[in-house]
Amino acid sequence: MGETLFSLVYGAEALIPVEIGEPNIRFTQTSKESNDEEMHINLDLLEGKREAALIGMAAQKQVIERYYNRKSRLRFFKIGDFVLKKGFQSTKAANTGKLSPTWEVPYRIHDIAGKGVYELETMDGKILPSHWNVVHLKRYYF
Repeated sequence: MGETLFSLVYGAEALIPVEIGEPNIRFTQTSKESNDEEMHINLDLLEGKREAALIGMAAQKQVIERYYNRKSRLRFFKIGDFVLKKGFQSTKAANTGKLSPTWEVPYRIHDIAGKGVYELETMDGKILPSHWNVVHLKRYYF
């Protein structure tokens, strides 16, 4: 955003110890009064810098969201549709290797919990305890 974190928090740029030990224009041309006056000016402008940084962060998030939405292919299911659930390493049986199935047995969509989030039930009617994101589901055709 063009600002350092230190300047956003404290309202001034930091002087590193090397700059204090060696005389330079930035350090030698200051006095207590000019320093205090500059600090008051910086503190007055600090809120504006913070607001500008927040606006920049929000704009950056919108750009990332637009990019994601352009690239992602959303799928929508209705209640009663049959889907396959992606099998994760933690849910697979012991001693199954890389040749084990990637997708688990068919499930039925029981309820829509939110945008792209579904509640599943087995073919026996037992409801799974957690909700599943559409990224981990794919349509199953008989």
